[in-house]
Amino acid sequence: MDFSLSEEQRLAIDGWRRHLQHHVLPVTSEFLDSPFPKDVAHRLLHLTIPYGVGCGWIPEADGGAGLDFLSSGLLFEELSRTSPDLGGVAWVTEGAALKIQSAALPAIKERYLPGLVSGDLIGCSATSESEAGSNVREIKTKATRDGRNYRITGEKLWTSNATIADFALVVARTDEQQYTMFLVDRQEHGFEARDISKLGLNGWSMGQLLFDNVLVPEENIIGGLGGGLRETMKGFERSRCFVSTLALGIAQSALDASIAYSLERRQFGKAIAGHQLIQGMLADMVTELEAARLLVYRALWLLASGTRCELEAAIAKSFATEAAQRITSKAIQIHGASGLTREFPLERYFRNARLLTIPDGTTQINQLIIGRKLTGIDAFGQA
Repeated sequence: MDFSLSEEQRLAIDGWRRHLQHHVLPVTSEFLDSPFPKDVAHRLLHLTIPYGVGCGWIPEADGGAGLDFLSSGLLFEELSRTSPDLGGVAWVTEGAALKIQSAALPAIKERYLPGLVSGDLIGCSATSESEAGSNVREIKTKATRDGRNYRITGEKLWTSNATIADFALVVARTDEQQYTMFLVDRQEHGFEARDISKLGLNGWSMGQLLFDNVLVPEENIIGGLGGGLRETMKGFERSRCFVSTLALGIAQSALDASIAYSLERRQFGKAIAGHQLIQGMLADMVTELEAARLLVYRALWLLASGTRCELEAAIAKSFATEAAQRITSKAIQIHGASGLTREFPLERYFRNARLLTIPDGTTQINQLIIGRKLTGIDAFGQA
């Protein structure tokens, strides 16, 4: 596996970086502590879509950019150096678009996919509940057949893009051991969304969705009756890879800021970069970052080749997000008291990194997945 960038990729990343600095950053910097309003989220997606972020996984024949997952991951990593919050909005919408492109009935695909690949629609996936996170089999949301429709009742928690999504892909029980995914349109079918105030990534809406006997036609089933578990598990591998790209971008920003500060800040008659303990921390930071990057790129490469990568995605996600925590913590240490103030971005980097250890499988859940792959023993207690 050769992960060195081609000249074409290098030029594309350079152009993307300039676009982010000149056009995206002035908008995202206004929403560091509050979620992007819906109109702003659409405006930002309109800025990223031409570069393949928000539509990259969709084939060109269906209006997308047709990027492989590794190339897309490079773009998301760079975006996350500017705004991991926007990276989250785009990645979740792109995931919803891919589910519709690959598993929806033609009429649903025709209705929703053009808006998704243009940035005119925003999607979300609603799986987690208060008593069911990574274990989809424990969800309590139910969908009861009513003629050619289903009535959905339940609550979803920690749903990304909750308050700005035009629709939700909702996983519900259609039988005792049968799980089905439904497209629920906010305007047509109706559901309530409440934002959750959280530690970090505050520009990215995460919230609670409430469904009270919501009537949804059977043609809105994604992946067939009983296909909800399969579609969700396929999405987990991809999601863990792309959460990891957000961690890489945050960690790189913290490292860049620390190097620049160490060269500027003077103590005992010289730049602190000349002190051995500072150099030791910088060395630890870049070593962990490069190790995380290789793990993430390997998982993305496998994903791009169509190879199942449950183990590699779990390794990448658990290591990259935990490494980002350690890197951002060291960055605060290098900045001293300044790193604790809101005048510098370090405390925000740390909060953002800390949050990423939780979604799409906590570090501990991913360790159980790794352990199951290594030993063949399922510590989740499932058959």
